[in-house]
Amino acid sequence: MSNLIDKAIAGDSRRKYAAASVNSTGFQNIYGVVQCTPDLSSLECDQCLEGHVSDIPACCDGKKGGRVLSPSCYIRYEVYPFFQPTAANNAPPPSSLSQPPHSSSTPTSSSEGQGKTNTLRIVIFVAVPTVIVSVLIGSICIYLLRVRKPRRTSESNSSDEGVEQEIITNESLQFDFDTIRVATDDFSNSNKLGQGGFGAVYKGRLSNGQMIAVKRLSRDSGQGATEFKTEVLLLVKLQHRNLVKLLGFCLEGSERLLVYEFVPNKSLDYFIFDPIKRNQLNWASRYKIIEGVARALLYLHEDSRLRIIHRDLKASNILLDDNMNPKIADFGLARLFDRDQTQGNTNQIAGTYGYMAPEYAMYGQFSTKSDVFSFGVIVLEILSGKRHIGNGNGESEEQLISFVWRNWREGTAINIADPSLSNISPNEIMRCVHIGLLCVQENLADRPNMGSIVLMLNSYSVTLPTPSEPAFFVGSRTRSRPLSDIQSGGNNSSTSNKSAQASENEASITDLYPR
Repeated sequence: MSNLIDKAIAGDSRRKYAAASVNSTGFQNIYGVVQCTPDLSSLECDQCLEGHVSDIPACCDGKKGGRVLSPSCYIRYEVYPFFQPTAANNAPPPSSLSQPPHSSSTPTSSSEGQGKTNTLRIVIFVAVPTVIVSVLIGSICIYLLRVRKPRRTSESNSSDEGVEQEIITNESLQFDFDTIRVATDDFSNSNKLGQGGFGAVYKGRLSNGQMIAVKRLSRDSGQGATEFKTEVLLLVKLQHRNLVKLLGFCLEGSERLLVYEFVPNKSLDYFIFDPIKRNQLNWASRYKIIEGVARALLYLHEDSRLRIIHRDLKASNILLDDNMNPKIADFGLARLFDRDQTQGNTNQIAGTYGYMAPEYAMYGQFSTKSDVFSFGVIVLEILSGKRHIGNGNGESEEQLISFVWRNWREGTAINIADPSLSNISPNEIMRCVHIGLLCVQENLADRPNMGSIVLMLNSYSVTLPTPSEPAFFVGSRTRSRPLSDIQSGGNNSSTSNKSAQASENEASITDLYPR
């Protein structure tokens, strides 16, 4: 369907339509059609069709076929042919989305007058529905802007207005503020789950009994509006069992709220760094968490329509459900990549030192391999029960990776296992240590991608390459750079990369240690 969308949006003002079939399993053909009304721009057509494709898991999960129809665009797929590809691709533009394209042709006439009459009929049949649809859409938009949009003073900034404009299409997900206020007992302290740079998170219960978690934007958060927009636009389209599900949002006056599914067992760091609670996570549970996080990152990097870089992956952003299944949360710093894009740059570094890849911390360069580095740190923390950034007792942020690397070189890597673990599998422990070290290598080209990592975790027939010296290890050139150089965006003469200036991180708690 994504390939068909690309073909449809490449159409002109007369026709935005594509149909094709593909053999996906070796014996089963899948037939698909996508179409937009010709008055839509390529961008509007892409957004409309992409939204319909993202609705497929909700409407058609488990079905052999499905269709999603709106006034401006239409998609359909089946396991049987419902169109004739050759004739459909050569047919004139359909006059209405309510009638799927077919292969019937219009007979020609030798009479010039009759030809003009046929042309006039085609113009009328195409133009009238388009005008009617355009008028209806315009009327609905005017109504929403006047009735649903909160009034603003002249001091309102343009970024806030952009937030509402971009999420106006998701009105069906909008909660009433009074509903959330009642659900959280007026945001009482007894329902407060935590506090971050974004704001506070509260537990709540809707009138139907459903438990929710509500993230309330802090009014003095400088990055809040941007993060709010990012999380709504991203999470509303992401569907994966190892990602926290966004149920909706509230945008009323100065209040901005994100409503999530309630995940009862708090975050991963709540367990693995606590000397008592870590006993609740046996080796099977920890291995399941590692696998779940890996699969979620693979979905973000490769399987979702756009490539998504999380940029703030850490133990506190991995939540655990009733069965200790992991769910990645907090997408306020996430960035979207096009399919062919592999790397981005920023002058404003935000995240948590210790989990940041060296190329991002020093030069502002981020990619899927940045998330791979963060994943490697989390794997080593899960295995050892130790914080990579220290426990507040004088440990440096490099000590965990240094400890793991030293034991790896000496052939005693099994010693890094959390002493609280019993009935462990030495082979699985050693393989996870090996994978963790591969992920935290200093050269991003040496780090595996998430597809390879998932394969490594699930197949012992895959031979793992030998890891090189990891980043942030004592004695490495990364370790020798002072923190002031990183904060000022200092760069050596051997690189032409644009330097990055570290900024105050309002989305995560950042502990700084001298290098």
